[in-house]
Amino acid sequence: MAHDTDGSDLIRLDLSPIDRPDDPAVRAMVTKAKADIDRDQVCLIDNFITEEARQTMVDEATATLPSAHTNRSHRTCFLNQKPMPERPDDQPMNMFFDASYRMMAYDLFNDEGPLHRFYGWEPVRKVIAEILGIEKLYLNNDPFQPANVIVYQDGDRSTWHFDRGNEFTVTLMLQDAEAGGEFEIAPEIWPHDDADPAPLRKVITEEGGDLVRMIPRSPASLVIFRGDRSVHRVSEVKGDCLRMMAVMVYEKEPGVIGRPEVNETVYGPRVVQAAE
Repeated sequence: MAHDTDGSDLIRLDLSPIDRPDDPAVRAMVTKAKADIDRDQVCLIDNFITEEARQTMVDEATATLPSAHTNRSHRTCFLNQKPMPERPDDQPMNMFFDASYRMMAYDLFNDEGPLHRFYGWEPVRKVIAEILGIEKLYLNNDPFQPANVIVYQDGDRSTWHFDRGNEFTVTLMLQDAEAGGEFEIAPEIWPHDDADPAPLRKVITEEGGDLVRMIPRSPASLVIFRGDRSVHRVSEVKGDCLRMMAVMVYEKEPGVIGRPEVNETVYGPRVVQAAE
């Protein structure tokens, strides 16, 4: 289970001294990030971790890759894999696309390694909470969910989708692809009750260029976005270099664990056996 750790050696404290929350550099960083995410539903903090930390995370992920779960799906942007016959075929809920990636769960990584220590260091979640305007964030208590690494090989992609049920998403870019693998987001294109479906349909059919932003994430950058209310994707990866990204799951309440059926879908059948 995730626990508090010391990750101070992993962070570029010369640029982002988050262990000193009243430092002028932190106040400026938080102010900008809050403004960005409130306006665009996404914010980016470059060079958040050290190069040594980034490379060590990449090395650990590379060594762990043989244990990754390969996830392939044919789904809508709402993550549904079955059509809704009562709706027209040209509506987003009935438009299907292919996605593929490799997922490595929290339990596959060393408890004293950099990924676990980054996730569990309190100043990290405190600054994320402040940026999001949340009073306090807690560690996720699931054995598999707290911090994952998603790997995209040549031909992999994450098609347009919403992070349903997740108010916010926190990612740490570890390694770029040789080509492709761009993170694209359409801010505020989301299916609220009175939404016109036309903008969403334009985005997912590659006709919404004016609605889409490409976020230039460089390795070591921290990205926070509201993926539940802005459709987003990772474009197709090309080349031999793996695209690696860590995903951190923090909670607004203590003691949260995932549903077994969701974990099995994300991490594969081994997690059911591990829970027995």
